[in-house]
Amino acid sequence: MKSVLRSSLFFLLCLFAVWGAWKWFFCRFYVPPGMMAVVISKQGKPLPPGQILAKAGQKGVQEDVLGEGRHFLNPITYDWRIVPCATILPGQVGVVTSKVGLDLPQGAFLAERGQKGIWHGVLGPGRYRLNPYGYQIDIADAISIPIGYVGVVTSLAGEPAPPGEFAGSNQKGIRSDILQPGLYFVNPKEFKIDVLEVGVNQISMQGKAGGAVLTKSQITSQNRAIDNLQFKVLENQAAQRDEYASQEQSILSQTTRRQRKIGNESKDKTSQKNKKIDSQGLPEEAGAPVLFSEPTPEANPTTAAGFYPSQTIPAFVVNQFVEFPSRDGFEISLDMTVELELEPARIAKMFRDYGDLPAVAEKIIIPQILSVSRLKGSAYRAVDFIVGEGREKFQNDLTDALRRSLLERQIRVHNALIRHVNVPSQILDPIQQRSIAQEQDLTNQERQNTARKQAQLNTEQTLIEQRGAEVAQETAKLRAEIKALKEKEVAEIEADGVRQAAEIARQTAALRAERVMKLGRAEAEAIKRVEGEKANGFILKTRALGDPDAFNMVELSNSLNPEIKITILHAGEGTLWTDLERATLGDLGGAKKLNDSSKKP
Repeated sequence: MKSVLRSSLFFLLCLFAVWGAWKWFFCRFYVPPGMMAVVISKQGKPLPPGQILAKAGQKGVQEDVLGEGRHFLNPITYDWRIVPCATILPGQVGVVTSKVGLDLPQGAFLAERGQKGIWHGVLGPGRYRLNPYGYQIDIADAISIPIGYVGVVTSLAGEPAPPGEFAGSNQKGIRSDILQPGLYFVNPKEFKIDVLEVGVNQISMQGKAGGAVLTKSQITSQNRAIDNLQFKVLENQAAQRDEYASQEQSILSQTTRRQRKIGNESKDKTSQKNKKIDSQGLPEEAGAPVLFSEPTPEANPTTAAGFYPSQTIPAFVVNQFVEFPSRDGFEISLDMTVELELEPARIAKMFRDYGDLPAVAEKIIIPQILSVSRLKGSAYRAVDFIVGEGREKFQNDLTDALRRSLLERQIRVHNALIRHVNVPSQILDPIQQRSIAQEQDLTNQERQNTARKQAQLNTEQTLIEQRGAEVAQETAKLRAEIKALKEKEVAEIEADGVRQAAEIARQTAALRAERVMKLGRAEAEAIKRVEGEKANGFILKTRALGDPDAFNMVELSNSLNPEIKITILHAGEGTLWTDLERATLGDLGGAKKLNDSSKKP
């Protein structure tokens, strides 16, 4: 019986060892960090038509994946593949396209979890284990809106919004709410974000050279990743504006081309002499600039490296210029800069009604500037644009008119500045000559005044030197008097100090003598009183005892040694030996001491 049990136990142990070796050496596999294992079942029920991922008990690619770590699967019934996990870096989003699930309703293209198609929302930065056979993850950049910009949201999914109205939460179209500067994780398949400049901008009209430049100051942070995202957003917006520019360039009117040709041919010697670089860095003779352009990363080597410095750059350029006849019939062209502000609360409505800022500038801002400037400028004479007072009055009138006109369209104008005026030479030259003569006369008058002032200055300088010498003499005299007075005061103080020291020494000696006398008297009085009291004590003791001899005996007894012992021995019959028996060596010693002391005088 025992041999059977031993054989069964040994068989079980061998079976367990074989099973463990099979699991450890043939079924074990390891998934490294950042990876996942896609499991493929070789056995089970076949998949229904249209199903891609298999459930438990079905044959095919399993829906669930295995994460990092050690796993055990039977290689006979399962196969597996190690693939990387979907990693989304900071500043990126993941757009998930599901290949499995229920079909979408008719007309919908965004899916919920459990449906086929592009999912609502996105995956944020992180690591995700989604089966690549059933889910596709497309990596896209997040939307980083720089400071000084806002994002206008256009929904790409839902029912179309009513014409002329903003889209609701489940409608397709432009929404009324805008995105403030910051980082947003937005699904580019669900929403389209247009980044528009807000705040104070400038439009510079460049006279007969043409061109209007809308600028925006770029404010960047110290975070390189955020800088890269912001630049990519602005670069995408620039590409959209370039596409708009290419469409507008093909339909430029013949009037605009004719105005450009006339402007290039009418450059005279005055404009040649006043050739300059305007506030945007574009020369007046730059010709007709390209419609709507933005700088690219290759234009700046530091930009290509990933760092975008803070600078003022042109957002787009429009081929227009200000030209009108004056009241007296002369052709006038202006270089002017208009500072305007786009309010964030109104930017969504403006984008819905007119489009991006190039379209807003083309359809609203530039026409209003041209119309108002021509209307106001035609009421002034040519000479008014040269003389300072008339030019300032025209600038104030132009600013007020533009402010009222554009405020109706939710655009706030701060200033309209006249930078340069091109006036025909037949009226400019006489005015310049007259102004030069007047300035020359004023210069001569100022030279005469300068000569008179110089003579007065020389006289005053001589008087100042004379007065300086007098002051120096008076100062030396005062210094000598002050020095003598100080020396006298010092001597008096020293003498008084010596006198006071002698007086103090005399007073100190008198006090010391008085102290010695008082101490002597006190010591004598103390001795007298102490000894007198001692004598009085002896008298009182004698009176108390009644006899001088008794007093002497008391004093004698007080002066004896307290250790003295007196032993009385009886010498009668029969008592000597008894007393001797009771006597001790100490007693005998005491008796001896008593006898010795009695012998002393």
